[in-house]
Amino acid sequence: MAAYSSALVREIGRAVDEGMPPADSVFFGGGTPSLLPTDLLMGVLDAIPRTVAAEVTVECNPDTVSASGFASYVAHGVNRVSFGVQSMVDHVLVALGRTHDRSNVARAVDLARAAGISNLNVDLIYGGASETRDDWHETLAAVVALQPPHVSAYALTVEAGTPLAQDRSRHPDDDDQADKYHDADNALGAVGLINYEISNWSLPGAECQHNWLYWEQGDYRGFGCAAHSHQRHRRWWNVRVPERYIELVDSGASAESTGEDLDARAAAIERLQLALRTRAGVATAAFDDQDLDEFLAAGLVRIDNDQVTLTTSGRLMANTVSIRLRG
Repeated sequence: MAAYSSALVREIGRAVDEGMPPADSVFFGGGTPSLLPTDLLMGVLDAIPRTVAAEVTVECNPDTVSASGFASYVAHGVNRVSFGVQSMVDHVLVALGRTHDRSNVARAVDLARAAGISNLNVDLIYGGASETRDDWHETLAAVVALQPPHVSAYALTVEAGTPLAQDRSRHPDDDDQADKYHDADNALGAVGLINYEISNWSLPGAECQHNWLYWEQGDYRGFGCAAHSHQRHRRWWNVRVPERYIELVDSGASAESTGEDLDARAAAIERLQLALRTRAGVATAAFDDQDLDEFLAAGLVRIDNDQVTLTTSGRLMANTVSIRLRG
């Protein structure tokens, strides 16, 4: 952990020396950053130049937080926490390989608020083979009771090469996931959490500013294993293996694995695809009239002031709609 954290600080330092501007937002993610000893994690944060109003988020497993840890986070500028809750039903958590339970979630949320972090996100996953619809309703009710200002809910996705991919009996059912998505939208909307991106709901003003940057196709720098960066329509990503990453940074070499340059048309289409995922939507001119009429008839989109946004059902078919966009 010490070697990896040290490499992170060095990689960040090089970017600063090359003119990286102060960050408007910082997001510690890609696993469980809260597993790192607090002094190491905050040492990485201290290496990042930030604007005064920067949003700084740390992803946390409810099992790996403490009052003293949160106090240190706040002292170093952390002002947002994202909890990897996934479910509030114990047998579902076991099936997902999680080690915490429902009581740990409530404890973690209380500790964060006691430390002064009120900007909280709860991350959920739905559609696991062991999760019934009643289980999902129980999770939603328990999360709503915590009164988080932000909730992210993601459909369980099967990734190639994983144990889940190899066990077809555990693969999620599309219709079940669609029903659970509607359940989430109804339950969260009933308490004032507004869907502002397909998988994200928040109170007005509590949207994740870091994620907005991605959806607006902004520039960002990623540091660490497999971290992705984007600047002026060029994307690149770091090597995936920690030992290789540390070796490269320690030797003074770039940790970049590979990258790609987007031409003007590809960048324009991607910008529209990202915007369509959000409540902002896209202009009607982004679609052919025939396609737009088809989507309206199917109840997948709505039009307001010449802006096209996805309906709740349309969010479930976002890929189908987005492939008809024209740059």
